[in-house]
Amino acid sequence: MTFLYKADPVRGAEWAELFAQKAPEQPFQIWPHQGDDASVRYLAAWTPPDDIAQRFPNLEILFSVGAGIDQFDMSTLPPGLPVVRMTEPGIAAGMVQYVTHAVLGLHRDSRLYARQQREQVWRAHRVRPATACRVGVLGLGMLGQAVLQQLHGLGFPCAGWSRSAHQLEGIDCYSGSAGLRDFLARTDVLVCLVPLTDDTRGILCRALFEQLPRGAALVNVGRGGHLVEDDLLAALADGQLSAAVLDVCEVEPLPPGHPFWSHPDIVLTPHIASMTQPDGAVEAVLENLRRHRAGLPLLGLIDRQRGY
Repeated sequence: MTFLYKADPVRGAEWAELFAQKAPEQPFQIWPHQGDDASVRYLAAWTPPDDIAQRFPNLEILFSVGAGIDQFDMSTLPPGLPVVRMTEPGIAAGMVQYVTHAVLGLHRDSRLYARQQREQVWRAHRVRPATACRVGVLGLGMLGQAVLQQLHGLGFPCAGWSRSAHQLEGIDCYSGSAGLRDFLARTDVLVCLVPLTDDTRGILCRALFEQLPRGAALVNVGRGGHLVEDDLLAALADGQLSAAVLDVCEVEPLPPGHPFWSHPDIVLTPHIASMTQPDGAVEAVLENLRRHRAGLPLLGLIDRQRGY
């Protein structure tokens, strides 16, 4: 009944210590597996091995060590294998902090004042109230809802969009293709937090940018595959967008010489918006192991048809 961890080995060592403290009866190993592969019942991974079905014939659950599962090639996974995304609370807390910082930076002209400092220019600009900056979040999952609640509390008019209809107190909710245009038309800062699926790949493109108010800003904390990079550069060049905060890119690490590195209207961070905290992650995994053994529904279970 081995639990196997296949991701960052430094964090794996922390998981091992936590398993030893919290579930000493559960055999735990860090990749590569040094034993009978048939004994592996649980696998936590960023990317599982390509031959997962053949290598681990008795695998009962595949856990993602991240909040998303788009890095998994679902076609290589056994059809009946439960796939569980990470539900560790620190993921939401980190994302809320990052997006709030990004939105406030855009709203309070942080890039402008940083440039003035470099140029030794002392010039004040008008401070707009939060009520004058309409924020919209693409994606109303756990992370999107947490971000919207925080920003709403700071006084920003907030809206969210998702494929299916939602109702959130104090938030204007839009859904489906019919609601997307109205959602974009009222959004001054667009935050992307939808899962990356076949339907959402390339969603941040010229056609979408043109539906935003002129001079709107983008915050992408979803996946690099959501963004058509050339369309973003064109939208910044012609003024349709005024700025972008990007925590994710199509190719990571971003290659040397890429135009994002030196673009004056792009703030770039290396995929650090939110990180799983080992203690909370292990607690979340152990809770799901308890639920699995008791025959209860798993928390964070992926719907294979929807892709999230």
